[in-house]
Amino acid sequence: MLITRKLEFDAGHRISTHNSQCRHLHGHRYVIEITLSGNIIADEGVAEQGMVMDFSEVKRIAKSALVDQWDHAFLVYSGDTKVLQFLQSIEDHKTVVLDVQPTAENLALIAFDLLDEAYQDSYGNHLRLEQVRLFETPNCWADAVRETR
Repeated sequence: MLITRKLEFDAGHRISTHNSQCRHLHGHRYVIEITLSGNIIADEGVAEQGMVMDFSEVKRIAKSALVDQWDHAFLVYSGDTKVLQFLQSIEDHKTVVLDVQPTAENLALIAFDLLDEAYQDSYGNHLRLEQVRLFETPNCWADAVRETR
């Protein structure tokens, strides 16, 4: 059985090597869809009977492992030294430094890895992260899928 939970967060970034508008500092209202697989819990009398996982738990783990860190942060590539130095000059600025350009594709892959570990740590083999879909805009998204990792 597959279940999916959607969350949203706001973050800024730029693609420093790009030749379009994306090279400028800007932000997005990101939407992330987290798809997990597992068996439906059949145990009598447990709160999760009939569920793969309580959706509120999917959200809690995702917020703790990813969303709370990225929400209202600036996601910056470590090689983007001008912007990184600028952000570091701002006291208490929420900055997430990445080893790769913060494209939708790279962010989806990073999110997959962070969330995969978080769900595995919390639920062992009962659940398996199958896909992370990250919308940069309503019309543009990237999918990180387990079978292609």
